[in-house]
Amino acid sequence: MAEEGYKVVLNVYDLSNGLARQLSTSFLGKPIEAIWHTGVVVYGNEYFFGGGIQSLPAGRTPYGRPVRVVELGETHIPREVFEDYLRDISPRYTAETYRLLSHNCNNFSHEVAQFLVGAGIPDYILKLPAEVMSSPMGPLIMPMIQNLESTLRTNAAPQATQFVPTPASVSVPPPQPQPNKPSSAAKSSSDDAKQQSEAGAAASADPLGGARGKVQEEVMREFAAIMASGTLRASEAAALAMRRVMERHGNAATTMQQS
Repeated sequence: MAEEGYKVVLNVYDLSNGLARQLSTSFLGKPIEAIWHTGVVVYGNEYFFGGGIQSLPAGRTPYGRPVRVVELGETHIPREVFEDYLRDISPRYTAETYRLLSHNCNNFSHEVAQFLVGAGIPDYILKLPAEVMSSPMGPLIMPMIQNLESTLRTNAAPQATQFVPTPASVSVPPPQPQPNKPSSAAKSSSDDAKQQSEAGAAASADPLGGARGKVQEEVMREFAAIMASGTLRASEAAALAMRRVMERHGNAATTMQQS
């Protein structure tokens, strides 16, 4: 055990930059204070989960200045022991295991805090996904979240240097041409027509289906455009895409809830 203790704090960020507080009531039907992201600061570094377990000097993460700093306590665990622990849990914290609602940066911070000081992070941060999904718009948001998670897992993105390297991705050979198959353009047209037909049928069964599909498509378009710029990681691109759509459709969300 180390003779001296190390202060442990939680840096808390709002990925929406204040927009959640301004637009959540109209967009979700209930107030949401922020879209929380957290990192644990100890030994002069900040440790966080984003595409893998990462570590950067405190105050040098891509999330800017924290909106809150929560003192978690003091640990006497040596840095070497802590970093061995991170290597042990790293297979559970990869781009493939990331889940926006149930296995995210805040779940990582909670587990790390329990290891270091024997107590987790504040409940209001951990309970945010449940609050969002219990809102009137929760059922409409779930398919969009599932689509985003699928995209996050299948699209590589620039990432900060990871503290614990994740396994190298396996290269996938290009698909071989298949005989007697329609051309990609013809198949795309056929698929588009089929999707439009299915969307029309779904809209007639679900009055909000059209609005849900529109929001999903807009978020995915924004996400693809941001990723194409190559300047943000996938998790940050997803948050920015959602923010842009929230800005454009805050009033539209109110109309949908009242209909």
